[in-house]
Amino acid sequence: MRAAERVTVPDVVGLPFHVGRDLATKAGVTLANSDPDGPPIGALAWPGLYYIVSQSPAAGTQLYKWDSVAVEIVSHGDANSLARRNENDDPPHLSAHATPEHEQFLDLPDDSRSAPNASP
Repeated sequence: MRAAERVTVPDVVGLPFHVGRDLATKAGVTLANSDPDGPPIGALAWPGLYYIVSQSPAAGTQLYKWDSVAVEIVSHGDANSLARRNENDDPPHLSAHATPEHEQFLDLPDDSRSAPNASP
């Protein structure tokens, strides 16, 4: 049995990577590359503006504090094309999907460091 406390995984899908990373840290989990043999997710998301398009485990899952949540990211231009997907398209198998609650998440400036009106 682990001694670490349990925390709830936040919903980071649809957020810019740097906002999702901050939200995950505040919740007590860390974001990780979905490819365990690949580079750290922070290295993939720097420099530039990247959006989180899937996460595993899904939001609401209970994990031990500082466990990893695997995410997939796309660059800003790719995220815009994903937003125009047909709503009837099936989501990728075994991936979580969410849409931003606030329109300002879609066009945040590169120097933005926090999610206004985001709840933990």
